[in-house]
Amino acid sequence: MSRLSLIFVLTLGLGLAACDRGEPEAVQESPASDNATAPAGEINRSQAGTLMPAVNLRDPAGRELNLGALQGTPVLLNLWATWCAPCVKEMPLLDGVAADYDEQLHVITASQDMGSPEKVSAFFAERNLEYLEPWIDPQMELSEVLGGGVLPTTVLYDSLGREVWRVTGDFDWSSEEARTAIDEAMDPMPS
Repeated sequence: MSRLSLIFVLTLGLGLAACDRGEPEAVQESPASDNATAPAGEINRSQAGTLMPAVNLRDPAGRELNLGALQGTPVLLNLWATWCAPCVKEMPLLDGVAADYDEQLHVITASQDMGSPEKVSAFFAERNLEYLEPWIDPQMELSEVLGGGVLPTTVLYDSLGREVWRVTGDFDWSSEEARTAIDEAMDPMPS
């Protein structure tokens, strides 16, 4: 296999590990339905120390949340959409993280769906997500600021609002690896 062919195959495989923003009307499936063979995201620390963007999110009732106002408690920020199969798969796992960490960690899910906020409300109601709130990024600023537009994208920030790590693509939030990585943000090192 030529070097160019190998690069093409690797690039194609990485692209299939998550949803892109190219087809919001149809549900984008994971590359494999079997969890054991589906590529998963990996923890990436290359942007550690970057400050959390002070973007305003809205809920379907019109309340606003400025992410910059969340300093003081670590934040797990997840960008997702109702049409993205890996995102949908992660939501109950993120609800479990929110339940387990309760007041020690804000788990913020920011929908990148365009159009009606009712779609996001219905999604939360149908799945009985008890610990997450249906926040929406109406201008899709987070996708732009966090770079990429690949969903799901999840970023962990410490209590000072500094990035600890990020995951792009599907991730098992119930795993020991995830919980150990989240615990890193509980007591940030002084700067």
